[in-house]
Amino acid sequence: MFERPRTGERAVLVRLGLGGPVDPEDVEEFVRLAQSAGAVPVATISGRRNRPDPRYFVGSGKADEIRDVARAENAEVVLVDHPLSPSQERNLEKLIERRVLDRSGLILDIFAQRARSHEGKLEVELAQLKHIASRLVRGWTHLERQRGGGIGARGPGETQLETDRRLLGQRVRTLTARLARIQQQRETGRRQRAEIPVPSIALVGYTNAGKSTLFRRLTGADAYVADQLFATLDPTVRRLTLPGGTEVVAADTVGFIRDLPHELVAAFKSTLTEAREATLLVHVVDASDPRRDERLDEVNRVLAEIGAADLPQIMVFNKIDRLGLVPRVDRDEAGRATHVWLSAAQSMGCELLAEALAERLARVARRATVRIGVTGGALRSKLYAASLVRAERVIETGAYELDVEMSDHELAKLAREPGVQIIGTDSHGKTCVLPERYLQSGPCERLSAES
Repeated sequence: MFERPRTGERAVLVRLGLGGPVDPEDVEEFVRLAQSAGAVPVATISGRRNRPDPRYFVGSGKADEIRDVARAENAEVVLVDHPLSPSQERNLEKLIERRVLDRSGLILDIFAQRARSHEGKLEVELAQLKHIASRLVRGWTHLERQRGGGIGARGPGETQLETDRRLLGQRVRTLTARLARIQQQRETGRRQRAEIPVPSIALVGYTNAGKSTLFRRLTGADAYVADQLFATLDPTVRRLTLPGGTEVVAADTVGFIRDLPHELVAAFKSTLTEAREATLLVHVVDASDPRRDERLDEVNRVLAEIGAADLPQIMVFNKIDRLGLVPRVDRDEAGRATHVWLSAAQSMGCELLAEALAERLARVARRATVRIGVTGGALRSKLYAASLVRAERVIETGAYELDVEMSDHELAKLAREPGVQIIGTDSHGKTCVLPERYLQSGPCERLSAES
């Protein structure tokens, strides 16, 4: 029986075109992904199928070709740029007699190498264990041996597979509990930062789009920068003073990629909270990437998965020096900055982005009606002390109803206060419910819209 080797860098890469030809851009990205994991690609095999083969995914003929190439090139591992079922992975390994890793497993391996913080390491380990759990079903023969035999050890016993499942489940529960505690600590830190109404921005984007380079240009932070996929994983948070004196909290987050494993998105939700809770997202795009629109859609898909799709964005088209373009700012019909073209590596146009951020985060007062319960006298006093109250009424229940003017991020902070009900007011004087993100993170009661 073939036993999986634990090491090996010489790799054969496999990429199929399902329902169409293989896209060379996908192959190039997969080569870079393999190199980021430390593999040395010695051969690339491509093909075309209408649908995956249920046994090998690639079909029996292509599987034989992979085996022959792996032997000829003395490869130690086969990397498949597709998600494989546990049985497909196992069948390929038995035939090829080499370790087989699918796309999800490869990305998880890269994350395991790059995680530096305690939280990042826990998140990656949790994602790996969840991925491995499905691979334990009907595993290798050494997992099927029955424990028992001998004096004092006879009886039903427990198979090695059952033992592995039990130990894995215990470890998953332990990691989940630890991450829950870390998430509570992060939430406490965010609440403390919210005591002072400072808006926050989060840099998001496809991996290797230049987020960390731009983050360094904006904040001066010593963030690791390299021309490789997933150069940084752990989020970095810094304070930043924008033109005009506006102070913000800036966060650099993990990059996204095509077919990002669901296990990773789920595990990194606590880390990605920095993006979900941001006042404004800075979506960094590699302007020189011929498939930038597709990359943009991938990022927006992950943002939707973590609940950040409705946050306001500024689109940053980075690496314009490769296209021979000059820095500029695009605006919408209302005159708001929506797109900034720059080159972070060449320090071209970074000041335009800083000005656009200051403009978007400037204190633009929104009129709103705030209802505070009879026990909210201290909060009422704070609003008066900050000169935010324009009128006050006492309704039949004895609660205070205050007409206030404050910025969006101040309203977001107020919406998290216990016993507060908020109705937003637009520029035409009509009342409307505040955006969903203001209400979902606090105990506020949603009010029906009024015309």
